[in-house]
Amino acid sequence: MPLTLYYHPLASYCHKVLIALYENETPFTPHLVDLGDPEARAKFAALWPLAKMPVLRDEAKDRTVPESSIIIEYLEQHYPGPAPLIPADPDLARHARFGDRFFDIYVHTPMQKVVEDRLRPEGRKDPHGVEQAMAALRQAYGMIDRQMAASRWAMGESFSMADCAAAPALFYADKLLPLGGHPNAAAYFERLRQRPSFARVLREAEPYFAMFPQA
Repeated sequence: MPLTLYYHPLASYCHKVLIALYENETPFTPHLVDLGDPEARAKFAALWPLAKMPVLRDEAKDRTVPESSIIIEYLEQHYPGPAPLIPADPDLARHARFGDRFFDIYVHTPMQKVVEDRLRPEGRKDPHGVEQAMAALRQAYGMIDRQMAASRWAMGESFSMADCAAAPALFYADKLLPLGGHPNAAAYFERLRQRPSFARVLREAEPYFAMFPQA
């Protein structure tokens, strides 16, 4: 098969792309990258010098496609399936892309700040930065809670690329700052967890969850 996804089962941005692939049952070959292995890192960097996952390689078109949102756009254009993740209507498409960016920037980014701080050695931590990240998450949670009071998915009744971004971002953010105080957001997250595509991603990632840094 022409598509190969370079990924790691624990990586949240990889989850985002896996959800999109599973939603449309798009055939692909998974290639697990161990960045802790110098040889594996070197081979991956030869493909994509920044060595950031995920990366999609399309041998049929001789294209290397990095970045989760761009990969989903690429799949929608070149390998469309029965469950479109970007609406055909330009206004709705823009709304879906905004939702994608919202979850990446305002949930995913502060979540990663907290996780990365937990991996820092003593004496190198950034408590002020963590405090700011947690405040950003609380603000985002409030906005999600208000939106989900009258919506099933980020785009209403249709599952979209925004939900692909929301699922892993909220999954890891909830471990740092539980969603329980925001009932609509928590209910949305539970719907995401029950979605077959994301449930599959979580099953596949389960053996690696012990690597997630605890408080």
